[in-house]
Amino acid sequence: MFSFFKKNPPVEASAATDAKTATPLATEPTSTSVNPVVPAGRQSWLARLKAGLGKTAAGISSVFGGTRIDEALFEDLESALLMADAGVAATETLIADLRRKAKDTKAQTPAQLKTLLIDGLTQLLSPLEKPLTLGPQLPTVIMVAGVNGAGKTTSIGKLTHRLADEGATVLLAAADTFRAAAREQLTVWAERNTVEIVSQEGGDPAAVSYDAVCAGKARKKDVVLIDTAGRLPTQLHLMEELKKMKRVVQKAGEASGLGNCPQEVLLVIDGNTGQNALAQVRAFDDALGLTGLIITKLDGTAKGGVLAAIARERPVPVYFIGVGEKLEELETFNAREFAQALLE
Repeated sequence: MFSFFKKNPPVEASAATDAKTATPLATEPTSTSVNPVVPAGRQSWLARLKAGLGKTAAGISSVFGGTRIDEALFEDLESALLMADAGVAATETLIADLRRKAKDTKAQTPAQLKTLLIDGLTQLLSPLEKPLTLGPQLPTVIMVAGVNGAGKTTSIGKLTHRLADEGATVLLAAADTFRAAAREQLTVWAERNTVEIVSQEGGDPAAVSYDAVCAGKARKKDVVLIDTAGRLPTQLHLMEELKKMKRVVQKAGEASGLGNCPQEVLLVIDGNTGQNALAQVRAFDDALGLTGLIITKLDGTAKGGVLAAIARERPVPVYFIGVGEKLEELETFNAREFAQALLE
């Protein structure tokens, strides 16, 4: 199994230092063009990813069904990428790169051109490929934001499962206090993953976050995961509240001796929303300074090209991508795997 995070070494190693803090848990996947031996579990995941991106792949791959490379093919490919929500900037970049590579390699067939496009898309997406790291001081505090319906709380549950599976201790913070169902849902995830949770009925979200950070430090947890209320970036008063939560978390980190907190600010976005997902990344990044993304609901989407738009216009790392509702259906992002699933 490929690890989805690693731990940074501590600033000063000592005999009393928890060994977990200094030890990388495993090697994260890379975007190398060499085909490595893929573990069986990863192969199963890749099959699900390819199936999930099938609608997007069908729209793009149909362009390469002919027998020759001509201007009509490039025009059809441009339209297909735009229809897949790759965006104008990323589409222009990919097409220009593909034209150059086709000329340099003297490509003769659409199949050869398709292979070159996979390479070009991999290169474009590579800046998004980055592992989530824990430490050097623990707990690592992670705020998770997103609009209603994006799968934020479910993604937190899946992430908790993966963290716990890798041996990390997790404390959940139910800071979405406006929606009772969210608190109940997070409590269910806490019980399923056998982790602790800090929750207050009708409490202030910032206060819950503050208490969770302090509790995470006192209880010597590896990770504090803070669930925030879902909101649209156009809801300015709610976005201001989200900024307040981050400031309070920073104060809690200072009070607990953790330094700058939160170390990670993640945004969960629905892969089916296409260019709207890019708009969300821009808005939340401007407000909070995002460190990573979780892309959900890629199963059955015809808009999988949006990751190319994100890579070209706002390259916030994609830590995880998800297809389906099962616990194991949240995996690390790998640029080449994604390009192959999107185009093969």
